[in-house]
Amino acid sequence: MHTPATDSPVDDVHADVVVVGSGHNGMVAACYLARAGLSVEVVESDEVLGGAVSTVERWPGVLVDRGSSAHVIIRQSGIVEELDLAAHGLRYVDCDPWGFAPAPSPGDPGPDGRPLVFSVDLDATCDSIAAACGPDDAAAYRRFVAVWGPRSRAVVTAFGRRPGPAGLIRSFWPLGAPSGGQPRTPGGELAVDFLGSGDALLDRWFTSERLKAALAWFGAQSGPAMSEAGTAAMVGWVALLHDVPPGHPVGGSGGLTAALRRRLEADGGRVVLGDGAARLLTEDDGSGPRVVGVETVRGRRVRASAVLAACHIGATRALAGEAAPPSLAHADPPLGNGFGLVVRALTDAVPSYPGVPLEHSAHGLQLLCTDRADLAAAHGDWQAGRLPRTPIPLAMSFSASDDTLAPPGSHVVTIWGQWYPYALADGGDWDALAETEARRLIEAVDRFAPGFAASVQRLYVQTPLALERELSLPRGNVMHVEMALASMFAFRPTPALSGYRVPGLPGLYLAGASTHPGGGVSGNSGRTAARILLADRGPLPRARGAARRVLRQAGAAVRSAGGRTAP
Repeated sequence: MHTPATDSPVDDVHADVVVVGSGHNGMVAACYLARAGLSVEVVESDEVLGGAVSTVERWPGVLVDRGSSAHVIIRQSGIVEELDLAAHGLRYVDCDPWGFAPAPSPGDPGPDGRPLVFSVDLDATCDSIAAACGPDDAAAYRRFVAVWGPRSRAVVTAFGRRPGPAGLIRSFWPLGAPSGGQPRTPGGELAVDFLGSGDALLDRWFTSERLKAALAWFGAQSGPAMSEAGTAAMVGWVALLHDVPPGHPVGGSGGLTAALRRRLEADGGRVVLGDGAARLLTEDDGSGPRVVGVETVRGRRVRASAVLAACHIGATRALAGEAAPPSLAHADPPLGNGFGLVVRALTDAVPSYPGVPLEHSAHGLQLLCTDRADLAAAHGDWQAGRLPRTPIPLAMSFSASDDTLAPPGSHVVTIWGQWYPYALADGGDWDALAETEARRLIEAVDRFAPGFAASVQRLYVQTPLALERELSLPRGNVMHVEMALASMFAFRPTPALSGYRVPGLPGLYLAGASTHPGGGVSGNSGRTAARILLADRGPLPRARGAARRVLRQAGAAVRSAGGRTAP
């Protein structure tokens, strides 16, 4: 889904707001701002729209995601509905079943040889757990969903608000009251659960290591090991997937940002690709510097009363240069030592697990971990700067349910391996190691799905270094900033910058994965930043806003017909 660069004039242009970066948070913010009647221009250095939420034709006729593939958080946020993205071409294929965990030993006919299949249907999921792990764990899982459903919905609400104490209280206070047949939850118990580790939570609820390993591997996708404090809520998120499962946009992950672009252009905004921001423009109004626009890499000066930087916090700091106030100049949140490695494989078949129908395994997340000891070992290797001695894969094969991704007879399989260090303790060269490590991940899938390795025809490997190069992700961290407890909510990216503004530099706003609520495909950061910018600006007179929308929509129609309008 490659989007050609927009022709752009060389003269200075004016807009109400310039958004730096066309990642999904930047596009979400731009859409909310344009919907409110502001003129919005998005500037992007890449020739491809969408940042880490993008899809390209990697091989002839084969569409491959560059970053995310399964969308989880945004499907709970309400953003898709608020912006009516379905009317602008976004269509999700539900991942149902949304999770699959294989038997420890392929082909084992005993009780342990049965897979775990997590469906939207809670009854079907509990039946699968009962068959593979026993009726006690099945009953415990049903209670777990009942308890953690309201808790996870409170997390969803908190993710959609500015991360101040008042917002957190509003989000979580109702949890103390009885609901859904569950008794009142003491505040101390809530604190223990939310501040505790995912492993401790799983050990309190379940006995089967297989079940605990599958849920831990799902929760670990945010980055921290499930042994770390504050990771319990990452496990608890599974309760929401029995209402709305993960989804994959038809045509690839970039279908989301493409729909956002169409929505933005319908409201008169525009996107300029291949001409990103080179520096912020500032002026001193007598009380100190203020941001008044950006200068692009092609030398255009886009004047605006506000700039919303939806890029990495380090990139924002560089754009500000000497104008950066201490709050930004000294911002140095933890980036970590890499995050993961991605293998994009063109195959002639999707992974097939012995005795398991494809409709159970192929549509969702293939959680190929049966023992948390393997997760602990991989995380320990990462902390030591080593490659994982036993790679832990998560496989996705969405071409099984979306025939727009590959020609008949071909499939796209994405294999995610977590905890691969960006800087290797032995000084290893990622360019030299890429092929070998990709093959090790493929073999890790093949151990559970024999024959998969033989189905692989072509590979595209995204090492931590490649992720940095291709997607402008420093140190290959797909979450921008570490997702540990000390870097979340009002600590993200730093306490001084957690309000989406930059103290000491009016007119500059922040969005993106560097800000609350962090990485993943959620759009919450973009929506909240837009709301704060609009509140600071004050209401736009209704007549003026309506007139602007009419003029912009007319201009967009002319441009789409091949004409040019003044920006």
